[in-house]
Amino acid sequence: MKFSIVIPVYNRPDQIKELLQSIIDQTFRDLEIIIVEDGSVISSEEIVNNYSKIINLKYLKTKNQGPGIARNNGSKLAQGEWLIFLDSDCTIPVNYFHEINLFLDKNKNIDFFGGPDRSDRSYSFLQKSINYSMTSLLTTGGIRGSKFSVDKFLPRSFNMGVKKEFFNKVNGFASLRFGEDLDLSYRLISIGANSGLILNAFVYHKRRTSLSSFYKQIYSSGSARVLLNKNHPGTFKIFHLFPIIFILVSVLSLYFYFLQIPLLLYLMLIFLNSSYTNKDPISGLLSVLTTCVQFFAYGIGFLKSFFKTYL
Repeated sequence: MKFSIVIPVYNRPDQIKELLQSIIDQTFRDLEIIIVEDGSVISSEEIVNNYSKIINLKYLKTKNQGPGIARNNGSKLAQGEWLIFLDSDCTIPVNYFHEINLFLDKNKNIDFFGGPDRSDRSYSFLQKSINYSMTSLLTTGGIRGSKFSVDKFLPRSFNMGVKKEFFNKVNGFASLRFGEDLDLSYRLISIGANSGLILNAFVYHKRRTSLSSFYKQIYSSGSARVLLNKNHPGTFKIFHLFPIIFILVSVLSLYFYFLQIPLLLYLMLIFLNSSYTNKDPISGLLSVLTTCVQFFAYGIGFLKSFFKTYL
């Protein structure tokens, strides 16, 4: 078997149904699906049982230990040459596995890979704006899967493939609640594994549906960045400080008015670029808000974790 798709799920039966349907809609069939119910209160078992009649599907229930450990538990059941990790709030386009196969046939030296995430036209304005803030070159430097990026691409677990032999060599995901996918990428690189970006193997990623949950997610990512830098010396990049610079400029602009001009120009650029990307000005306007939320959440999480860790 070529691919084992491992999907942790926590209280998302409706979304796992959409993901399973998008996998079944593929013509590719040399695969198995492993669903790991990570201590959910709202079970997906009934939905999984219905789909298990149609496609090769395994279902595993565990206590809640976080997505990284859930993926490790699912991987123990995998029989495929490649492990593919998807988040339960994603769906895949009809050519997803075709693009992966095409890429792997042409790049025999690749040991793990990833792809970008996008928003679907059916998503809400807020979901589109959150997706823009997390993926745009203007906000995150394109590091999540853009052709143009400020740093080398590192696969993330919402859309990630790893040769099973290499996954086992590094003992899978660490027991981190956040940043576990970047930690895995760093450890794979440290043993000589080669990574690749498959631009056409993207996923539609629903993400958070409220600003409060988005803030909590990004705050945790900022906190995790400090631990990642500590555990993997040499991985710190200057652009990791951009959210802190944004916070500093925003606060100082209240007292030094000349700082308001570059700040407003930057936010205007966000509005125009997001409006063009999403084809609507409402998402563009909301992207200004979600970008500010993202920078403040990440920056505050980073600073708090930094002081706690080093001072």
